[in-house]
Amino acid sequence: MKTITFLLVLTSAAWAQQPTSAKVSNARIETRATGGDLVRSFQSLVATQNEAAWAGYTVPIVEGQGQHCCWNCNNGNCCSGCALESRDGSRDGVVFNSAVPATPVKLEGPREMLVLFRVRLKAVEKIRTFTEDCQVDAGGLVMTLFTGVSAEQSVALLSTFVVAPAEKDERSRMDSAISAIGIHAGTAADQALESFVAPTQPEIVRDKASFWLGNARGQRGYLVLKRMADTDPSDAVRDKVTFALSQSKEPAAMQTLIGMAKNDKASRVRSQALFWLAQKAGRRAIASIDDAIANDPDTQVKKKAVFALSQLPKEDGVPKLIQVARNNANP
Repeated sequence: MKTITFLLVLTSAAWAQQPTSAKVSNARIETRATGGDLVRSFQSLVATQNEAAWAGYTVPIVEGQGQHCCWNCNNGNCCSGCALESRDGSRDGVVFNSAVPATPVKLEGPREMLVLFRVRLKAVEKIRTFTEDCQVDAGGLVMTLFTGVSAEQSVALLSTFVVAPAEKDERSRMDSAISAIGIHAGTAADQALESFVAPTQPEIVRDKASFWLGNARGQRGYLVLKRMADTDPSDAVRDKVTFALSQSKEPAAMQTLIGMAKNDKASRVRSQALFWLAQKAGRRAIASIDDAIANDPDTQVKKKAVFALSQLPKEDGVPKLIQVARNNANP
């Protein structure tokens, strides 16, 4: 019992010494001040790092994001924790580590996240994010934690990875960077996401950023999505906007989606808007679906509208499906 108590004291002391609320184990932790310029400090570190290592910091996140961690369940027993390095030492080794104990999830939800970069051969290989309630195993590598990082500094650093990807690894880093920015607290994240959906940005960047505008950025994000619905020149991007609007908690988002279902110039966009209306709006979507079946000039959109009826609660959808089967003139 004395041995166990001693180990618990050592573990608690190790947590207390870390400049982060995240729980990191199995790491050789070093701390470094940014000197007010995270981008420069981080790039200076990367330029000298040949061996595999991790670097990162913590920043506040928007409310309501839930836990960002790794989960594993076996016979109904679930636990969480992330191992940053695979057991066999392979490069692509983010796997669940069953040895990491579960951490209780706070009722009020996490308020911070740990942003981590895997660095090797003077380059960033991957970006990972975890909320403060996630146990992280660093696989025995050095982890440099920057102190005093603001949301603005973090967004500026992550934005350097938001470029049109030329290969798979670049796509992964871009996706991770935009996702991390998406849940940052503060207006710097809003401004960055808005810049990412400018018509001059590659479609792949606009696609990813639009999701987070709907999922995490509240009214300001919704207003940007509404503008994209009206003005983005790409059918493919407006297609993604329909999904982003379905993720928004703003009441007006459903009305914008209804407008896209009826008025968008592209049949693929009208179809997707109908699909997400059925998934999210329920009975409120019936009038729009009926209108598409009766009046949309494209048979493919009519087909999607019929499918949308099948996604409604059966007491609403089944009578409508029977009515269409009996009465619609389009074979």
